[in-house]
Amino acid sequence: MKSMLCIFSRTLMFVVMLFSGFAMASHHETSEAEKNLVQVAANNDDFQTLVMAIKAADLVGTLEGKGPFTVLAPTDDAFAKLPEGTLAALLEPENKEKLQAILTYHVLPGAISSEEVAKLKLPETVQGGTVTIETDDDGKVTINGANVILADVPASNGVIHVIDTVLIPAQEE
Repeated sequence: MKSMLCIFSRTLMFVVMLFSGFAMASHHETSEAEKNLVQVAANNDDFQTLVMAIKAADLVGTLEGKGPFTVLAPTDDAFAKLPEGTLAALLEPENKEKLQAILTYHVLPGAISSEEVAKLKLPETVQGGTVTIETDDDGKVTINGANVILADVPASNGVIHVIDTVLIPAQEE
């Protein structure tokens, strides 16, 4: 009987430790809202090209910074729509300033929700240019003709609105 009690006690202790470990592990997982803009993008399979470009442009530190920022994030499919060779050329070290200009054209100062974005008409980007925001009668939002396909993705230092086209500032065309 004593050995059965000992086995039961050890088994119970093992089960308690096992569940405690699961509870601690899930407690340490971070939600998307606790990750910064770069971490949110890096954890999404649709933004691998964007993350690669952010790294090539040396903008990781900025977009991981305090912010807040609103990122108009083109998907990998959006980058694939660029003319052949454009992305490869932009990723070359000698084109870093041009890439920085294009990427900062996708960033607005402040954390601007989709509701607020839809009310803006010509907000200034971090790059210094403006983007044209239009909302149709159905509430569909476009930015310089790019469709917003997912809005209000939260991050610890801002918000992401996913777009289907890479935005190119006028002087970079």
